[in-house]
Amino acid sequence: MDARHPDRVYEAGKVAVEKARKGGGPTVLWCELDRLSSHTSSDDHRVYRTQEDIDAMMKRDPIVVMAQELIKEGHLTEKDWEAMQDEIRDSVDQDYIKAEESPDPVAEEVLDHLYGDLPTPEPPPLEGGRKWRMVDALNHVFKVALDKDKRIVFFGEDIEDPKGGVFKLTDGLSTAHPDRVFNSPLAEATIIGVACGLACYGMRPVFELQFIDFVGPGWSQLVNNIATIRWRSFGEWPCPCVIYAPYGAYLPGGSLWHSQANEAPIAHFPGIRVMIPSNPQDAAAMMWTALAADDPTVFLIPKHLFRMQIDTPEQVPAVGFGEAVVLREGDDVTIVTWGNCTEQALEAAEQLDGEISCEIVDVRSIVPFDFETVATSLEKTGRLVVVQEDSETCSFGQTIIQKMASDERTWGAFISAPQLVSKPDVHIGFNPIYEYAALPDTERVVAACRKVMTD
Repeated sequence: MDARHPDRVYEAGKVAVEKARKGGGPTVLWCELDRLSSHTSSDDHRVYRTQEDIDAMMKRDPIVVMAQELIKEGHLTEKDWEAMQDEIRDSVDQDYIKAEESPDPVAEEVLDHLYGDLPTPEPPPLEGGRKWRMVDALNHVFKVALDKDKRIVFFGEDIEDPKGGVFKLTDGLSTAHPDRVFNSPLAEATIIGVACGLACYGMRPVFELQFIDFVGPGWSQLVNNIATIRWRSFGEWPCPCVIYAPYGAYLPGGSLWHSQANEAPIAHFPGIRVMIPSNPQDAAAMMWTALAADDPTVFLIPKHLFRMQIDTPEQVPAVGFGEAVVLREGDDVTIVTWGNCTEQALEAAEQLDGEISCEIVDVRSIVPFDFETVATSLEKTGRLVVVQEDSETCSFGQTIIQKMASDERTWGAFISAPQLVSKPDVHIGFNPIYEYAALPDTERVVAACRKVMTD
C-alpha cells in the first residue's frame, strides 16, 4: 500500500479494525514510505542515493502529496500553501535562534532531577500479630491501594481473575476493580511502555512482569524512557510507577528464564529505585512506600520466600527507601544481604553461634542504598561478608564492598579483607544439581565468616 496518502492508510486501517472486531483475526498493513532525509546528522544519503532518486523521493513527500491533492480539489490555494510553508520555515528559524541565544547549562546542575523527593513512609495497612505469606501481604496492600486511589491501575500477563496472576499476587483485584485491572498481551515492551505513558499523564500504574527474567524485551522502555524522563525534562515529567516481578531462584526447575536475580543491571541506570523485601511485613511496608513515590520503582519479590508463613509483629512498621535493617545483632562479623539470601545468612549465623557472633544487615533497598546502617555495623565488627544471589561480575555486592573500602570512615575499620559470597558468572540450569551448585549456600557463608575471622 502506498502510505504516502494518509486517506489510504485510514481506509485500510478501518477495514482491518472492523475485521478484528468481528473475530476475523489480525491484519498486517504493509506500508510503503520513504525516508526523506539522511539517517543521522552524521550521515549523507547522497553517498548511496542518486540525485535522481532523491529528487523523485522528495516529490513523494506525504505532506507535499496531500497539499497537491487539496489544491487539486479546491480546498487549498497555491498562495495559501506557500504562505503556510513560509510560516513554518520562519517558526523553525526563530526556534533555532532562540536555542542558539539561550545560556549554556551549568555543570553543577547535572545531577539535578534524577529523582523526586522521597515519600514519608507510613505503616502499611496490614494486620499485625499473625502469620502472613508475602504473596498474601502484597495482595492485601494492592486491594487497599486500589480502593483508596483511583489513579492506580494494574496491567500484566494473566493478572485478571479467575487466574489472578501466576503467583496469585493479583487474585481478586479485577473482580473488585474491573475498570482498573487488565490483562496485557505477552509483550513486556508494551507493559513497561504503557506504564511510562500512563505515569507521565497522571495515573499511578502498578504493572506486573511475570518474571524479572522477561524484562529483556522491555529493556529499552525501562532504561531509555522510564529511567530518563524526569531528568531529561528537568523535573517536569515525573514517572510514578511500580514495576513488580517475581525474582530469583532456589526453586528448582525455573532454569535460565525464570531464576535470575538481576538487580545489578537495573540498579545501574539512574532514575530507577530498586527494592527487594525478604519477609511479608517488609514486602507490605515497602510496597506501600513505593506506591506513594513520584519515581519509578522496580520491586523484586523473591520467589523462594513467596509462600512462607511468617509471624509479623503486632504493629507493622513503615519502611522507607534506603532503610536497611539489622536482622540479628552480633559483634564479630557483619553479613550484608537481601532477598532470598537472608535465609542462608540467618542459617549460617545459627550454625556459627558460640563460635562467631554474626550481625546480619538486610539491605532491603538497593537504590537508594543505606550506607549508614552498614557502616555502623562494620565499625563495630571490623569484618564484612556480603551474600548475594546475583552473578558476581559488576554486581551490587561488589558495589557495597567498593563503597565500604573507599570511604575514609569505613576503610580504617577493616580488620580483614571483605568477602563476597555470590553466584559465579554462570546461568541457572534446569537440573536442581546445577541450580544449587551455582547458588550461594549456608556452607559457603559459614566458610566466608571463618575466613574473615582468620585472615
